[in-house]
Amino acid sequence: MKIAFIHQDKKLGTGAHFINDIMASRLREVGVRVKNFYPKNPLLDAPLHLKGISNILFFYALLEHKDEVLKYDLIQGTTYTPLAFLPFSIPVVSHFGSTSWGFLKAVPLAKYMEPPLRNIWVTLKNDRAIRELNGRTRRSLHDVAEIEKFVALRAEAVIATSEIVKRDLLEAGVSPEKVHVVPNAIEDYWFKRDALAICEKPSLVFLGRIGADAFTLKLKGMDRLIDYYRSFPSFEKHTIGMTTNKALADWCDHRLQNHHFYANLKKERIPELLSDKAGSVLLITSRYEGFSLSLIEGMSQGLIPVTYPVGIAPEIIQQGKNGFLASSQKEGKKAIEHILGLSAGQRRLLAAAARDTARRFDSKTISGRLLAVYDRMLKKQST
Repeated sequence: MKIAFIHQDKKLGTGAHFINDIMASRLREVGVRVKNFYPKNPLLDAPLHLKGISNILFFYALLEHKDEVLKYDLIQGTTYTPLAFLPFSIPVVSHFGSTSWGFLKAVPLAKYMEPPLRNIWVTLKNDRAIRELNGRTRRSLHDVAEIEKFVALRAEAVIATSEIVKRDLLEAGVSPEKVHVVPNAIEDYWFKRDALAICEKPSLVFLGRIGADAFTLKLKGMDRLIDYYRSFPSFEKHTIGMTTNKALADWCDHRLQNHHFYANLKKERIPELLSDKAGSVLLITSRYEGFSLSLIEGMSQGLIPVTYPVGIAPEIIQQGKNGFLASSQKEGKKAIEHILGLSAGQRRLLAAAARDTARRFDSKTISGRLLAVYDRMLKKQST
């Protein structure tokens, strides 16, 4: 089997590129020939309101590799990236870790937020931690969303990383028989620790991308996170976040009690940082996630999640056994208070259950499920 993976040449250690690298490595181990194809140069130096079109055109540069790409058995790209290859006879798989229309539906304007959260955004802007309360334009994201839908409708198969993403795709009109739910995987180094050293005094931990602009910060629930942090001032707080907004990171360290911001750490360093925090609270505050790698990574280290019902969370969280689902700040604070009041032994049970759940997402298991989808596609193609 020969598979052409289409993606951007970004070694971020996270996101779609990270998942592609993990899956490519695992597939090669079982004899699949995988080659990454990615464009080098943008075709359009576009202003902000045309960035969506610019991103889409970026992948048309891959047509210069058309003859080589079409020698493969199938082509897989992330959401809209294989757009240029839809007219050809090679089967196309579109991998949806999330959907842009899911982002757009989930993120409100500041004026529509409940007052306590809206006030946080006003404070951040007044303190110059952020530049604006709302993104200047959502047009580029709307452009991407429409092309994503077009590709999902035309591709031979669509991979969704959770039931939430599957729901998004079905709502867009994609045929149910084309949608295959295959979760994301996390790297093997997350599972190297054997013993769980439960901390004596639990802390609050945020792990993952935070973003930098108003839209992404709202998407990741920065206001919700700050609200949680303020509600438990005497407990230590650790934000392990990816962001280019240094002003926001500095604001958190200076304006939140007992807080430390670890900005843009290499992912391989994070398990060591969390090694003495098992039994602490993992906060997932996002308004939308397609999967939520941060949830699984944190659970793999024995952190106990308090999460909104986003991404894979509703499928794997058993209330009060391996974590807690919360549909509001009030519910989340109640769950946090409950965990912080437990004994070390009680938190150990939750932490161990969380870690056991995370083991379901090791790369070998997930690559096997992905390979099964490819096999079904190629058998269908040959009949």
